Amino acid sequence: MVIEAAKLAYIFPGQGAQYAGMGRDLYDSSDSARAVFKKADEALGFPLSQLCFNGSDDELRQTINAQPAIVTISLALLSAIRNSDGSKNLLAPAFVAGHSLGEYTALAAAGVVDFATTIYLTRERGRLMHQAGLENPGGMAAIIGLDEASLADICTRSGTKIANFNCPGQLVISGDKDSLNRAVKLAEDKGARRVMPLQVSGAFHTHYMQPAADSLAEIIATISFAAPQVPIIANTTASEITTVEMVKEELLSQLCNSVLWQRSIEYMINSGVSTFIEIGPGKVLSGLIKRINKDVKTINICDIESIAKISNFLD
Repeated sequence: MVIEAAKLAYIFPGQGAQYAGMGRDLYDSSDSARAVFKKADEALGFPLSQLCFNGSDDELRQTINAQPAIVTISLALLSAIRNSDGSKNLLAPAFVAGHSLGEYTALAAAGVVDFATTIYLTRERGRLMHQAGLENPGGMAAIIGLDEASLADICTRSGTKIANFNCPGQLVISGDKDSLNRAVKLAEDKGARRVMPLQVSGAFHTHYMQPAADSLAEIIATISFAAPQVPIIANTTASEITTVEMVKEELLSQLCNSVLWQRSIEYMINSGVSTFIEIGPGKVLSGLIKRINKDVKTINICDIESIAKISNFLD
């Protein structure tokens, strides 16, 4: 069965999806994926591929490494999919979207920037966010089992912010270390089912990332962007990005503002999407989507084995 183009969306994961050894099977099995890894190594001037294959969890968790690594794996998977036998039934998506960092992968998938530029931008984004985190130490924590209103009250009382609206019952807060500790205690007292500190190097998606946004603006001013060939659903507005100016505004806005992931998925569903293909390491986004709407179909493409089964997924 061929999925209608209007019913299909590609989605790409963000930081936190990385794991040691990711992509090795792709490199060994797919010529097109291998070419992507080689381009990444050339663009960055160091063997990012070896960091993915042989780096430790600690090395891969570092923001400056995690961001280009995840985007490279995601785009290597996308290239391998497009060159696989099973791709003959896979039509172009109606939308693309990415969670935070994943929005950069979505830009490449939509033809806004070429691969080398995407990798350069993600490496610089990671470097600048890491630096901002050193200047203003902070962190993030996932809060499971509290509603938005309750957590918003906790954020007001603690000086934190809801950074990610992921799905019903799963929100992520962000702030400086002392504020985050207060918020975690308040959330536990309020009855949160689970509180999970995230392995990130700063208070992402808050005003603490403004220095990173200011520096990234200077870099973006030197880049040539093309208009998206496919509408991109913006993290910060949950609406369509269709012009170069909108792309530039979103890339700067998303550093300091919340990721509206649930609203983004709901927008695509309301626009007719019934199948989401998650392309990248891990399966986090597929899980979130099932909690947003259990009636839509999710397909996870995270390794060479799942690419080989893509025809079965599409039946």
